[in-house]
Amino acid sequence: MNIIAVDDEKLSLEALVSCIKENLPNETVNAFRRTTDAEVFVGRNGCDIAFLDIEMRDVNGIELAKKIQAINPKVNIVFVTGYGDYTGEAFSIFASAYIMKPVTAEKVKKALETLRYGNVFEEGRLKAVTFGNFEVYSHGEPIKFRYKKTKELLAYLIDRRGAMCTNSEIIAVIWEDDDFGTDRQDYLKKLKQDLVNTLLELGSEDAVIRQRGQIAVNPKCIECDLFKYLEGDSTMVNSYKGEYMAQYSWAEYSIFKTL
Repeated sequence: MNIIAVDDEKLSLEALVSCIKENLPNETVNAFRRTTDAEVFVGRNGCDIAFLDIEMRDVNGIELAKKIQAINPKVNIVFVTGYGDYTGEAFSIFASAYIMKPVTAEKVKKALETLRYGNVFEEGRLKAVTFGNFEVYSHGEPIKFRYKKTKELLAYLIDRRGAMCTNSEIIAVIWEDDDFGTDRQDYLKKLKQDLVNTLLELGSEDAVIRQRGQIAVNPKCIECDLFKYLEGDSTMVNSYKGEYMAQYSWAEYSIFKTL
C-alpha cells in the first residue's frame, strides 16, 4: 500500500507522519514538503491514500489532489488543514475525509475508518518484511506459529518467490545438512502442517500452494518488500541497505543477492 503525506511545514509534516504511523505501524509513509516531489512519486509508484495539507506555498492541496486523481481516480484523499473555509471545495472533489489541525492519532484513525475507495488494507493478505530481519504480519500483527522453524520455512518459500520447493531442498537449506532421514522428514511435515493450519486460521490459506512432495508461496497473496524491489519499486529500492533476512545464514547466499 502506498501512502503519502504532504505539508510544506517541517514540524507539521513530522507530526502528521507520526500520527499515521501510530495507526499503521507496519506501513511506509512517504513524506514530502514539495508538491512537485509528491506528484512525481505518485506518477511512478501510484498512491492509495494521500494526506494533503491545503494551504501550501507552491501548489495548494486541492490542486495537488486533482493532479493525483488524474493519475489514480480512486485514490483516497484526506485533507489536513488549519482553515475551515475549504470544506465545500474539498468534498466537491470526493475527498475521503477532512482533518482539522492540530492533527491527532485519533483524528487520523477516524479518517482511515471512512475511506471512500475500497478496503486498501486487503483483509487476509499477508505482509512480509525481508529487508533486515524477516517478519510476517497478518492484519498488522506478527504471525505466531506453533514451531519456531515454521517461520523460517515460510521465509525460504518467500525467498524462492513462488518456485516449487521439494522436501530435500528445504531440508538441505534450512537445516544446512544432508540428513534426509525419517525423523527430519517427519519434522518437516509438521512444519508444513503448522504453516497451512496457521494461515487457514488467518484466512490466508491461498498464500501457500501444495503439490505432492512440494510446496510454494503464491506471491500474489503476499505483500512483500522483496517482490516490490524486484518489480523496480523506487521506495523499496531506496530502503534496501544490504541486510536481507539477517537471522538466517542461508539468506546470505540467496539468488536475490546475486541479481
